Amino acid sequence: MTTNTATVTATVTATDPRVLFDRALVTATSVIERVRPDQFDDPTPCPDYDVRQVVGHMTEVLERVAAIGRGDDPFSVPLDVDRPAGDGWLVPWLDAAADARAAWSDDASLTRQVVLPWAEGPGAAALAGFVNEVTVHTWDLAIATGQRPVFDHEVLEAAFDSIRQVLPAIGRRAMFDAMCEQLPAAVRPSSPPFAEAIDVPDDAPLLDRLIAWNGRRP
Repeated sequence: MTTNTATVTATVTATDPRVLFDRALVTATSVIERVRPDQFDDPTPCPDYDVRQVVGHMTEVLERVAAIGRGDDPFSVPLDVDRPAGDGWLVPWLDAAADARAAWSDDASLTRQVVLPWAEGPGAAALAGFVNEVTVHTWDLAIATGQRPVFDHEVLEAAFDSIRQVLPAIGRRAMFDAMCEQLPAAVRPSSPPFAEAIDVPDDAPLLDRLIAWNGRRP
């Protein structure tokens, strides 16, 4: 690991992160199932990804989450964001969600040490980090497709707490470059997934603060 790697604790939230992750999946599913086929080529707030690619990436994320829950290498999951899109999209997403839930059903998955290029710590903290990723990409899709889902407040709290532990407000390019050195070439992203944090008022809605910390403009 590099000196940029954060060590995160298991006390991201007092609530079982599996419960929060499941709630995040429920919201994500409600958005994905309402995406129209004619919207798949539309741009999203996620840099370099259109709607089709965000859905593909989210399915990919679930496959990696399942691998971590089983104690497997999450980067054995190949990058394939350009999977065919259309009416058949929901089934692969639901299958991946079910697989992820099953992979974390053993309580031992919460205390197993997880080492990732950007952080290391117990499984509970790693899963909380993916609560952030699923939630932010759900927002990406909602904005791109004109949807207004209701986000669970406890899910937003867990996501915000976890992302602030592993991602500083500035200096993300250097962190990204260091992370890429530890990734296999086949799964190495071509550009940083996070821009610098966007300034928003301290009393802004929690969703806006979460999105802004992830480098998106609410």
